[in-house]
Amino acid sequence: FGIISHICLSISANFDAFGFYGLLFAMFSIVCLGSSVWGHHMFTVGLDVKTAVFFSSVTMIIGVPTGIKVFTW
Repeated sequence: FGIISHICLSISANFDAFGFYGLLFAMFSIVCLGSSVWGHHMFTVGLDVKTAVFFSSVTMIIGVPTGIKVFTW
């Protein structure tokens, strides 16, 4: 996203990215939430119900900053 956006902005001579801070916040949120989503890969371990609900919720919540990142790009 960063390299392609940089190339497109330099070619079009438009140096102001639309939604720059939203994109920055979304990427930071994806990094933070992504570091705690690893648990949804633990299918065979037999997670506790509350733990499975937590990992499922965080996995769904990570879609919000991903959508912001895609639509501001």
